[in-house]
Amino acid sequence: MVLKQKTLKKEIVFHGTSLFLGQDVVVRLMPAAPHTGIVFRRTDLKDTPIIAAKTEKVKDATRCTKVVEGDHSVQTIEHFMAAVQASEIDNLIVEISGPEMPIFDGSSQAFIQMIDQSGVVEQEGNKDIFVLDQPVSWTQGDMHLIAVPSDEYRISYTLNYPQSPYLRSQYYSCVVKPETFRKEIAPCRTFTLYQEIAPLIEKGLLKNANLDCGVVIDGEKVLNPEGVRFPDEMVRHKILDIIGDFALLGCTFHAHLIAIKTGHAANHSVAKELRKFLRKK
Repeated sequence: MVLKQKTLKKEIVFHGTSLFLGQDVVVRLMPAAPHTGIVFRRTDLKDTPIIAAKTEKVKDATRCTKVVEGDHSVQTIEHFMAAVQASEIDNLIVEISGPEMPIFDGSSQAFIQMIDQSGVVEQEGNKDIFVLDQPVSWTQGDMHLIAVPSDEYRISYTLNYPQSPYLRSQYYSCVVKPETFRKEIAPCRTFTLYQEIAPLIEKGLLKNANLDCGVVIDGEKVLNPEGVRFPDEMVRHKILDIIGDFALLGCTFHAHLIAIKTGHAANHSVAKELRKFLRKK
């Protein structure tokens, strides 16, 4: 069966505040022609430079995913990219009036809702599916990420926070499909331990840090008044991040990603290596 590439049915315009920079930005999602891929266009800069959402454009992945072209960049794109990937969108122009995507509630929920309101349409271009030829592994200390051949796209993640009485360890595994993502992954918010986020706030590195933007854990409790959306919301969010980061490969692929305690930097390191061993199905 030949699969077709997809894009949005109609434009979407929204605005929100970014997490790290605390800036209000306006974003316009525009349908794009086949083989365009996902590209960002900085409308706040002269000549509106374009930055492709590609793995090789990732220059900094310390606390979020940032893509860079020359002197220009867009960061904190992982939650948005996860929604795009899970919605099977191949081509999209993202006009943004600043250097960072809005954080909303720290999940992919808002992006999914807007994509669903627009709808997705098939295009004339065919969609290639890639499969993994051999296992690929990455290890650094107690962090591990292994990609193994599979006939589906599955992610299994083990989260381990022995220093947190609340978190301890969590495990989750799921096949990445539109319906599964919407129900099990998209609502899951970014999270942090209070003792880890407090120094960042004091240094001014998180200008929009508040309980509306993610889950904050202090000792044995969650500080958010509404609590968590799932008992294992945190490990599910780690899967959300992996989906968003690996979306920058710019293709549909089948593999089983098995991760232990990894973050954005590890995700992109493995993604760059994974590209060497993908072949058309």
